[in-house]
Amino acid sequence: LGWDQDTAATGGNMTLGGEIVGVVGSVKRRGLGQEIRPETYASYMQPTFPSFSVVVRSTADPSIVMSAIRTQMREIDRDLPVSELRQLQELVASSVSRPRFYTTLLGVFAAIALVLAAVGIYGVISYAVSLRTRELGIRIALGATGRQVSGLVLRQGVSLALAGVVAGALGAYWLTYLLDTLLFGVTSRDALTFVAVAGVLTTIAAIASYIPARRAARVDPVLAMRE
Repeated sequence: LGWDQDTAATGGNMTLGGEIVGVVGSVKRRGLGQEIRPETYASYMQPTFPSFSVVVRSTADPSIVMSAIRTQMREIDRDLPVSELRQLQELVASSVSRPRFYTTLLGVFAAIALVLAAVGIYGVISYAVSLRTRELGIRIALGATGRQVSGLVLRQGVSLALAGVVAGALGAYWLTYLLDTLLFGVTSRDALTFVAVAGVLTTIAAIASYIPARRAARVDPVLAMRE
């Protein structure tokens, strides 16, 4: 920082001596997606800047506070401009508006994909049951109970979904680094998220397979043999 140098090197325009009076926590000053870099706070009486920000905390109405700030600044210096008076919530919301939009968009696409997956699993299992009507009828005729038949169909549907979940999880594990710029305070390879998503997909697959499984348990062996 040059605090150990002679002020003559800068023409005497800046006081370079300094004493550390405290240490503060890390602050992402330029955005949530930016890396935290080493930084120091200095008194305005040491290095001066052409502009600076003032933070005002108040329980009053924001519009009243803003008006009071402008009035106070005019009393100090009529030629001193006051720009970008904004509430903290508005400032934070604008800083995350773009990643929030992208995340919402990805969430909508994910929901559509989940619905399509459920419909696809239901269609595949229903078609498989229709092709195996005679086989299921024979199983029932030979003594298989409705619960055993429905369990057989349900296991096949869930096992199909589990295979897809495993393949999808492996693919997602290598592609989630693309989401790093949209996430704050959490990693893109969060184990809890992977487990939760796998659980939701497996549950949806089980529900989608349940209706064809119930229909399979009600197959009439006589009608199945006649077909």
